[in-house]
Amino acid sequence: MTQDPQTPAKVVSTWSGQAREDAVQRMFTSIAGAYDLNNTLLSFGLHYYWKKITASFITPVGRGTALDVGSGTADLALLIESRMGPKGRVIASDLNHAMLAEGLKKISDKGLSDKITCLQASAEHLGFGDNTFDAVTTGFCMRNVGDLPQAVREIRRVMKPGGRFVCLEFSRPVFGWLRTLYDWYSFKLLPFIGTIVARDRTGVYEYLPASIRTFPDQERLCQILRDAGFRQVSYKNLSGGIVAIHIATK
Repeated sequence: MTQDPQTPAKVVSTWSGQAREDAVQRMFTSIAGAYDLNNTLLSFGLHYYWKKITASFITPVGRGTALDVGSGTADLALLIESRMGPKGRVIASDLNHAMLAEGLKKISDKGLSDKITCLQASAEHLGFGDNTFDAVTTGFCMRNVGDLPQAVREIRRVMKPGGRFVCLEFSRPVFGWLRTLYDWYSFKLLPFIGTIVARDRTGVYEYLPASIRTFPDQERLCQILRDAGFRQVSYKNLSGGIVAIHIATK
């Protein structure tokens, strides 16, 4: 399956495997330069707060190694760097070269190039050895992968026993009135603003809200994590469940 130019971008959210991965990569490449600005506008600045809370769930380690999967422009990688200790290391991995290039600029501007390394890699095939990392994070990545259970298993594989996985992702609002309001915002206002700011022609801002609706809700994602072998699985809703942070231990 390939994405025909006439195929509505939101249909991509129902795909899986390589077809979904290829389509998503094309869309994110097109908006990489405007990604941070659009995130701030479309979340009313809340994404900074969500990411800071996510990073706070990473246990500080004296000389740790952490992996941020689907790092994009490296916001989470930058936040967890200090939690790995003065001699720690962070790998910011993403399949999309254009997004990583934006992240690399921020890492360099903060003088952290010796602490954070950018690496192009797929979430389903990370390429690291077993039991490598003390902690793994993801932020708004998991709903874009081609094979979610495989990505979760791969993340667990590269973690050290006792290591913590923290996943920030859009989820299901807990209140009916909020779901109604959020649906209107997601399917009407968000595509309009996002497309104008990014000057996007791929339809990525139609795909994004559709991908949220097809992604597992809070409890279903907990079950996927347990099925992969994680233990002590829990989650914390933020902003009424618009986003949720899932925490799991290997």
